[in-house]
Amino acid sequence: MGAMAGSGLPSLGRVRLADLIAAEGLPSDSYKISVSTLSQSLAQYSAAIIQLPVSDGALLRSGLESARLYFHQRPYSPSEMVQTGDSREWCKTSGYHADPQLWQETYDFRPGLTPAEPNGSMEFTPAGLPDIFAVLGKAARTILDAISFSLNLRSFPFTEILDNVPLRDREVSSSVLSVCCHSRPSFQGAQHHSLATQDDGQLVMFPDHEHHVDKSLITLVKSDRAGFHIKDYHGHWVLVDGDLGPQEAIIYPGLALYQATAGHISPALHRVETSSLHGNLYGQCSLAFKLMPRSMASLSSSEMRAAGHGVEAQFQLPVPVDDFMQKSHRTDQLFTRQTFSNYSLQSAQDGSMKSIIKKKRSNSRCKPLPPSKRLRLEAQRVLKERVQDIADKKGIKLRFCNLKECEGHIQSLDSPCGSIRMEIGWPPGVPFVHPHDLPNKAKLGFLEAYEPGWTASQDMESQTP
Repeated sequence: MGAMAGSGLPSLGRVRLADLIAAEGLPSDSYKISVSTLSQSLAQYSAAIIQLPVSDGALLRSGLESARLYFHQRPYSPSEMVQTGDSREWCKTSGYHADPQLWQETYDFRPGLTPAEPNGSMEFTPAGLPDIFAVLGKAARTILDAISFSLNLRSFPFTEILDNVPLRDREVSSSVLSVCCHSRPSFQGAQHHSLATQDDGQLVMFPDHEHHVDKSLITLVKSDRAGFHIKDYHGHWVLVDGDLGPQEAIIYPGLALYQATAGHISPALHRVETSSLHGNLYGQCSLAFKLMPRSMASLSSSEMRAAGHGVEAQFQLPVPVDDFMQKSHRTDQLFTRQTFSNYSLQSAQDGSMKSIIKKKRSNSRCKPLPPSKRLRLEAQRVLKERVQDIADKKGIKLRFCNLKECEGHIQSLDSPCGSIRMEIGWPPGVPFVHPHDLPNKAKLGFLEAYEPGWTASQDMESQTP
């Protein structure tokens, strides 16, 4: 593994957000290089540094200053202690709450919910939160699309599980902007009798056996002081915000992205060490935007299968987001930290991003794949090698129908998909849906249409496992 590790990044990758914005046509060299750097950094460190535009950096600095003043002037009330065991409220948190065990105070800003004080008066909040939410939300979606490109997924594959942009009337955001404050002296003083231990006069937070994993897709964090650690692929804790510039923030993946990518993108194990804050008047303040999936959606690995990635048994079935968020995930059993040698990282200049952040498939199989699964894989291969090539040459963007709806479409050319079916030579009688989702008999018709003679040599329905 030494040779492979030697070709990796010596430290967290730095990427300009502007270089990750996709454009129509072929990807630019700067886009490919930036996606490659992002992918390698996620593979090695489960995190990366994102350089935001100057105006966005100024907005974040202003938000952090407002956060310091907000927490500094705010008295602590025991009634506002967070109930950490109630996972049913994951998409409803809003306003101020505190966790005395971690000496952490948080103000959650969630569009669609208006926090109010118990007496009914409107609560004073840190300034600029709607603008910060919009800036970091857009950045998170851009980063998510870049990760999709590195995995060779279709464009915008996660759109179905994300909130509308903008939110519709009466919708509440699943994503949240958390304004946090660690170890504020006045808050510590109120809780000193029941909280963490002291070591040589300094507070020691998050011992080595304690770590945290977000359940988000992507999280962006900007702190006013260093102290954020993430465990790398060697299992070492790495300080990731020690040398951040004024326009830079940390991004890292969460459990929802791990589930949606069938384990190909590992979530970040992280912790905050605050021993350096001893005697600091304001503690450590941070802004953390968590891009979350909609509560009514499901996390599925179908896009990964369609792109030809291996999907292990634990990721085969879709998982409702609400169930996923309420479930307790033991990270020591949920996933094993992948070593860097498990990833094939190609040079960005060759234009191929298919192998970036992609696990090598296992060469050993206990028994042959069942006929139905081999048929699915063949359909996916023909889609990528034949149909997509035809569509690209004709300038057609493939948007497949719903299976039930399309059963009526195939009876007529005068239908939403009729012209596309005719132009790409889609076989008559076969619904215009993604080949992976076709019934087995329809898959056979699809394969025979684009690879004449296929049945004679590879009819998988006639083979036995």
